[in-house]
Amino acid sequence: MTALQHVKLGTYFVVHMPEPDDFTFWRERARQLVQCDVPPDRVAWVEPGGNGSLFSHGDRRLPVPDDATRVIRASKRFLSIARNVAHHSDPERFSLLYAMLWRLQSNPRLMEDKADSQVRRLEDMDKSVRRDAHKMHAFVRFRMVEDEDGNEHYVAWFEPDHHIVRREAGFFVRRFANMHWSILTPRGCIHWDGETLRESGPAQKSDAPQGDPAEDLWRKYYASIFNPARLKIGAMLKEMPRKYWKNMPEAALIPELVAGAQKRESEMVDAGAMQFEDRPETLAAIDKAIHACRKCPIGSLENQAVMGEGPDDASLMIVGEQPGDQEDQAGKPFVGPAGQVLDAALETAGIERSQTYVTNAVKHFKYVQRGKRRLHQSPTAKEIDVCRWWHEAERAIVKPKVVLAMGASAARAMLGKTVSITQARGEPIPLDDGSELWVTAHPSYLLRLNGEAKAEQERLFAADLAAVKERLGELVE
Repeated sequence: MTALQHVKLGTYFVVHMPEPDDFTFWRERARQLVQCDVPPDRVAWVEPGGNGSLFSHGDRRLPVPDDATRVIRASKRFLSIARNVAHHSDPERFSLLYAMLWRLQSNPRLMEDKADSQVRRLEDMDKSVRRDAHKMHAFVRFRMVEDEDGNEHYVAWFEPDHHIVRREAGFFVRRFANMHWSILTPRGCIHWDGETLRESGPAQKSDAPQGDPAEDLWRKYYASIFNPARLKIGAMLKEMPRKYWKNMPEAALIPELVAGAQKRESEMVDAGAMQFEDRPETLAAIDKAIHACRKCPIGSLENQAVMGEGPDDASLMIVGEQPGDQEDQAGKPFVGPAGQVLDAALETAGIERSQTYVTNAVKHFKYVQRGKRRLHQSPTAKEIDVCRWWHEAERAIVKPKVVLAMGASAARAMLGKTVSITQARGEPIPLDDGSELWVTAHPSYLLRLNGEAKAEQERLFAADLAAVKERLGELVE
């Protein structure tokens, strides 16, 4: 019977997948079915362990295409996504892939349609598989046991969401080529003896060891590198979900480390401050001292310290992140492109820069050399905290009524903790000395934007300066 006769008779075909992640097998059968003009609603794709009895009336013998040379359209983007989607745990994945391949024959650019529900679903599945693979790379923890011959063998337990174990085996072979190891999962296991990779069936968590002496060293290492100043709990949980904690020896320390983060952060700041002598009492003394400061790695680069600039009794102090390349060369704050943006915005808001004290949270330019160019590098939390000594000394002398922190680094320098610009802007934050802190974006951020995003951020920046101008008028009167 020809392919055309099969279709006219409404034959229903069943494709039994030999493995749950066999993309090559699916691709060959899908090409054959499309060449025979078999629509998606006439095909059932059954993965191993699937209920084949539901499709007992179907024909397992696929039709032979009348023209085996017929070209099947499939964009590179579709094939790239399909290779990942084939590893998803959704039992409908192969049917969805075939439906999309069928539609691509009449609309080759279908994958570019972000509004299409099937396209979005495939993209979500692709993202989920890639995320699962990343979690496997990050959260597999080997524990040492002895095999029958007394040799070291390392065993890990992992619970993947999708059929990624075989696909990711190569990563662990390359990374742990000289070890003998096994990764046990509920979806199947992989084993490496230093020469050969083999597979075995699903395992239970009780098959994996629960701990070894090396874990104490690992926990000590994790505790020592845990930086409370960089802690973002929401981001941490998104990157390292709780479901993986039970397999990670260091995870037992996380609740205690998080609980003590704020205290440790304050201790780090205080420790940084204790390294200095008595705080200078004049701006000229601060200027001299920061040029000699080598308390953090930035001060040891080939640069010069950039002192704040403005009246020593200014009502408004503006704090930026750090000097840029042009500021470093000129020895003055905000003289480069970001400074030009700031000057224009201040003029529009009716704020005279000459009556404002302008400085930076970090006093030296941090950069990395690329040929003749010096590329800006963001300061670390520790570097910001160490330099906090200097701008606090400036603030103690100037005694501004309002401090405007531009950018996350400047806000951190003022508050001793990381804050969100979006959440903090628009409202005053009381400081210990009686002044008010206002937070806005850094002008350099505006320079990196284009189009509507740039226009919106410029509007918000102007609104922040206008609010500061209005508040200054209230406080000065």
